[in-house]
Amino acid sequence: MKRLTFPFLTLVISLIATALLAHGFKVGDLVVEHPMSFETPVGAKTGAGYLKVVNLGDEVDRLIEVRADFPRVMLHKSEEIDGVAKMSHVDSIEIPAKGAILLAPGGFHVMFMGLGDDRFEVGEQIPAVLVFEKAGELEIEFAVEARVHGEDHSGHGHSD
Repeated sequence: MKRLTFPFLTLVISLIATALLAHGFKVGDLVVEHPMSFETPVGAKTGAGYLKVVNLGDEVDRLIEVRADFPRVMLHKSEEIDGVAKMSHVDSIEIPAKGAILLAPGGFHVMFMGLGDDRFEVGEQIPAVLVFEKAGELEIEFAVEARVHGEDHSGHGHSD
């Protein structure tokens, strides 16, 4: 019975790692899962990107930049201050050792600004490069998905 246990556990761990990488991107100790953006309405000037970063390593890392083919791409944080929802620019987002950070509506996110006539359409892939302080650069694609219940940053104000 002990002979079957070790190979079985090895197989399970291997399958989990394969499944994780099949839907994500990896650089160093960081795994980026499900980068996505919602479709934007005609005339929208901005769009937002969301994802999860898992840090499998023993050291903190930071997301310090996102590059994409738009006039401005920034890291932002949404928060409620005195009952008013506000967005502000952040210089970096810390990914804790042996932890994860979620970029999601209502929290940290990537802002793509200056869309012009290039609105985000369902099924489109938006190429981008994530730049991490320690792990380096990682090429990813944000999958554009259908909007759910009005998730829309295009009309929100923001401060830099």
